[in-house]
Amino acid sequence: MSVSKYIKITYRSYFSQPASDRVIFKAIRRLKAQRILECGIGNTQRARRIIETAQLVSPDVEINYTGIDLFEARTAADGPGVSLKLAHRQLSTTGAKIKLIPGNPLSAFTRAANSLGNTDLVIISARQNPSEMSAAWFYVPRILHANSILFEEQGHLGGQIQLISVSPQEIAKRAGENNRRRAA
Repeated sequence: MSVSKYIKITYRSYFSQPASDRVIFKAIRRLKAQRILECGIGNTQRARRIIETAQLVSPDVEINYTGIDLFEARTAADGPGVSLKLAHRQLSTTGAKIKLIPGNPLSAFTRAANSLGNTDLVIISARQNPSEMSAAWFYVPRILHANSILFEEQGHLGGQIQLISVSPQEIAKRAGENNRRRAA
């Protein structure tokens, strides 16, 4: 790895803003993540940085990025975002293989969970509807592998966002809770 790439990866991992995203860049570096899924891509700024970091870490491998977002269906309460067409145009310039799925996590996972298998890194935005996300957990285990990492954004006092790593046991618990509700 060249010195400039090393410096860029190190900068993103330890000094980039917002500070909450640093754990994502560290995880990409550690996993050499090639298949990334983000629920709630907003204005695509973080998505581009994630893709670029993955490309720096694994320069000879095609990076697969999947983004799930409401796109044109966003309301003011959902926060800022871009259209599906604009998101695809912006992310395609990275050279990664881009797959954008419009809708909330539940509808997107219902349609595409089987094609998203072996995802290395999953990021779930804090702006997801809690009831829809609760039901979507049923599909999450089938998109992961043994070494996958899943981060969930959580808002804290003062408006600070923090990314929390969700353990495989917690993922299984959340998926199982939803499975019991489906059976009832």
